[in-house]
Amino acid sequence: MVNKIQDALFFQQQALSLRAERQQVLAGNIANADTPHFQARDFDFATVLQSAVSGRDEAGLRLATTSPRHSQGTTGTQPAHLMYRQVVQPSADGNTVDMDVEQAQFAENAFYYEAGLTFLSGRIATLRSAIQGQ
Repeated sequence: MVNKIQDALFFQQQALSLRAERQQVLAGNIANADTPHFQARDFDFATVLQSAVSGRDEAGLRLATTSPRHSQGTTGTQPAHLMYRQVVQPSADGNTVDMDVEQAQFAENAFYYEAGLTFLSGRIATLRSAIQGQ
């Protein structure tokens, strides 16, 4: 039963984890907007999510269990492969952060994170309702 619930929520768990990681990367870019020679970084969310869901990000590690009723768990997601953002307008100090781009990406990512939370909350409420029989 628990495995079925974990399977039902696995995709959203991975998506939210990656959205949170991307939010940190984007916040780091914004925080370093005035740092000379700072290179803005990001990752392709769709590619990393597809990799995480298909299990390609796991190194084949499994948790040791002493009972068949124990959950295998997951090794967690590997950090996303960060790439340098393409320079739209180079600055004199070598910084590649474009605040307009970063703020737009930050806002979009925050929107999708909130949407994911709303969807996950609804999914959990539906599962709770089905379990409780209400």
